[in-house]
Amino acid sequence: MVDQVRFGIIGAGRIGKIHMKNLSVNIPGAKVLAVSDINHQAAVECASICCVPKVYKDYREILNDKDIDAVVICSSTNTHIDIICEAAAAGKHIFCEKPLDHDLSRIDLALAAVKKAGVKLLVGFNRRFDPSFKNARDLVKSGKIGKPHLVRITSRDPSPPPAEYIKVSGGLFLDMAIHDFDMCRYIIGEEVSEIFATGLALVDPQIGKLGDIDTAVTVLNYTSGAICTIDNSRKAVYGYDQRLEVFGSEGCITVGNKYPYNGDLYTATNVAHGLPCHFFLDRYAEAYIEEMRHFMQVINNKEEPLVVGYDGKISVVMALAAKKSLDTKKPVKI
Repeated sequence: MVDQVRFGIIGAGRIGKIHMKNLSVNIPGAKVLAVSDINHQAAVECASICCVPKVYKDYREILNDKDIDAVVICSSTNTHIDIICEAAAAGKHIFCEKPLDHDLSRIDLALAAVKKAGVKLLVGFNRRFDPSFKNARDLVKSGKIGKPHLVRITSRDPSPPPAEYIKVSGGLFLDMAIHDFDMCRYIIGEEVSEIFATGLALVDPQIGKLGDIDTAVTVLNYTSGAICTIDNSRKAVYGYDQRLEVFGSEGCITVGNKYPYNGDLYTATNVAHGLPCHFFLDRYAEAYIEEMRHFMQVINNKEEPLVVGYDGKISVVMALAAKKSLDTKKPVKI
């Protein structure tokens, strides 16, 4: 018997809607009681999708609601720390989308508040919950490929975000590649000791004018001596490109792209396969469900989250180091 957990969703945008739907439909025992957003109409529209009874403009109404056990923070990054601190003080368990913040001292404030309150914090690195990546991690951990030597991560979006988003995103490393920095650590269970990054604005000149890049390669040295390379692009014309390879002393593990269907077309002139999933919501649909299922287990069973506050912090440390490396054109020690 799963104990019921009552949730409040803070932020009624794209990802807030995904988590609300999953908690309402796919997670036994979960019940969404409230949605908040500074855009009240957006909160109303979001709540109407799953008949959520309470709608607020101010997230503090959710924190003051004694009927709510946990919050799912899907608001803009600059709001995360204040909400985490206030939610912890209110005794709510917390799920927060990445990144926690762009400032390490502010992240420390939030982690201290969570520890003091004794509540659970799960950071939203959903790729850890993707079945294919989790299987690869389990195979590495079991020693199937021996000692890892090389990790290769490819992460390319189908199209760049609008300029308005770029201005507040923190840049490619903090916004996009941060998932890959977390995967780099997760996939072989090791920390990184040094980072070297290079990149340019090759997709959209406007991104360069805003002081950001849209194409990058990052080389990361693990403490064991293994090496990881990550390549990022804001525009892959064929879809959402997400691939992984771990090469070791006794073998190799690969994870390819996910496709909407399995099937090849064979003709006299060609063999063709359909394009991969075009958007992250499609590629990681199952991972988002598993992520919320895990959050339920964390709350019900009082167990430690698979992605803790430290993971949220170290990914930002790595992103900032990559940005420093890009600016100085030198490797940066972690």
